[in-house]
Amino acid sequence: MKKILISLIALSFVSCNTDLSPYDSKESDVILADATGLQTITIGNYALLKGDANAGGFFNNLYRFNEYSGDNVNISGVTSDNFFYYYNYRNIKNNVRTNITWNSGYKAIVGCNRAIAKFAEGTDATTDQLLGENYFLRAYVYFSLVNMFGRPYSQGTQNLGVPLKISDDINDIPPRATVGAVYDQIVSDLKKAELLMNIDKSNVYASKLAAEALLSRVYLYMENNDKAIEYADKVINSGKYMLLSKTDLPSYSTKVPESNTETIFAFKYNKDGDYADGWSTVGSMYANIQGVGWGEMYASSTYLDLINQHPEDARLKFIVPKYTTSQVPVVYWVQQETNSAGGANYNYKFQPTFIQGGNTYFTMNGVNYQVFTEVTPFKTNYYFNNSTGGKTYVYSDFDMDKRNGYPKFFVYKCSQQEGIAQLWSPVIVRLAEMYLNRAEAYAKKGNTTSALADVNVIRTRAGIPTYSSVPAGQTLLNVVLDERRLELAFEGQRKFDIFRNKLDMNRQYPGSHLNGSNPFYTVPYTSNRIVEYIPEQQIQIQPNLIQNPD
Repeated sequence: MKKILISLIALSFVSCNTDLSPYDSKESDVILADATGLQTITIGNYALLKGDANAGGFFNNLYRFNEYSGDNVNISGVTSDNFFYYYNYRNIKNNVRTNITWNSGYKAIVGCNRAIAKFAEGTDATTDQLLGENYFLRAYVYFSLVNMFGRPYSQGTQNLGVPLKISDDINDIPPRATVGAVYDQIVSDLKKAELLMNIDKSNVYASKLAAEALLSRVYLYMENNDKAIEYADKVINSGKYMLLSKTDLPSYSTKVPESNTETIFAFKYNKDGDYADGWSTVGSMYANIQGVGWGEMYASSTYLDLINQHPEDARLKFIVPKYTTSQVPVVYWVQQETNSAGGANYNYKFQPTFIQGGNTYFTMNGVNYQVFTEVTPFKTNYYFNNSTGGKTYVYSDFDMDKRNGYPKFFVYKCSQQEGIAQLWSPVIVRLAEMYLNRAEAYAKKGNTTSALADVNVIRTRAGIPTYSSVPAGQTLLNVVLDERRLELAFEGQRKFDIFRNKLDMNRQYPGSHLNGSNPFYTVPYTSNRIVEYIPEQQIQIQPNLIQNPD
């Protein structure tokens, strides 16, 4: 982890100087004198958001907050990297990564404001397109920030969001606006972007359809289901994008965005300029590939349980178990135990198996247990009869490499672009999400047929059975949210899907998030910890910022 820490320390000096406000970024009027200047500042805004090869910039740090505080990953140990406070919900007020996210985001916002203020709409198609891209980028940043620092829209529009800085005046230092006001600005900006952008550019630039796609998500978060459906329809019915096939889906991250028919908008990372040695990238935490990457964060057991319901699911290929070279047959399961403090621990148990008399056994605490099979319509389950007379279900596989007792279920969803170990271009919106946005909106309107039809589009592509009705014991919304979890895992959406739907997050699975005293076994949607603290450095610069509650 040392390389990541060195990068963060360097960035903290550059972008977190407590004497400088992010609003102070002011381009020369000479640069903004003509259309070339507009293009220059727009490219600069993309660059601020995309970040760099050493984990700097907006997205690189935002991603850690969005994804690590969900329930799809487990970290196999502790780290001094500040992202650990996202993962274990022990938020701190001087988190370096949080400050970089705030600083980079507002620098980009100010850049967008400058472009919007200096150039008139209607001059020509190119100017309108670039202005539209700036409106889109500003909306994207505000949407990201209000969900990081403000409570979900569904929990109250009068809660504090983030400052609405929409002018290019450096003396304009607004306090925090309400969540509702920030969302109103996001919708306004995206509609303006939709209107202005009419040039057909590649999907590494904002576009009319990218604005409509993001509007679908924004309206879903606002629980404006009719509008979420309307804007999902616009994207789906445009015919411009196509879902990758079941065969191609596992190689999603290996493609450059421009050659991916499903990607609507992505930040493009190039192997020359945006990639150093690969050790500070998002993917480097998930896997060691070609000798590059820490490989210290793995798919969680609850995510694995969900996706293993259908072993033929194409999305399971994003998960790559790191087997030992000896290929020892084992069974394994997660067992709840009691730690020294009297709390619950969840630990993986691996036991070598052997064959005797045509049956499979393992030995635990001097007792031989037979492994039985149970055939279901979709898979074969394995179990043994435990000491209390019940069934303990297990997985039958080969032994795996482990770190601190955690098996290395590597995640390859953020790696291997163009065959380079940890190169990846983050996808901001893609077509599959549009079907799932629409499905959730239909579910909330009580339209079971349409909701299941959209879910089934995604399940058919994944190669798993479709639904003809809502399964017994589930609700329609559960079905949709499970499919969102399967499809959008490791894309930074799961946390928000849980809390905006006023659900508690179950984190009762193996991982270092349960270390220490009073861990969060469950994160209530009402908890203060689901929102991040305003960086203390920013409050020192701007005293009118009200801190989030402890």
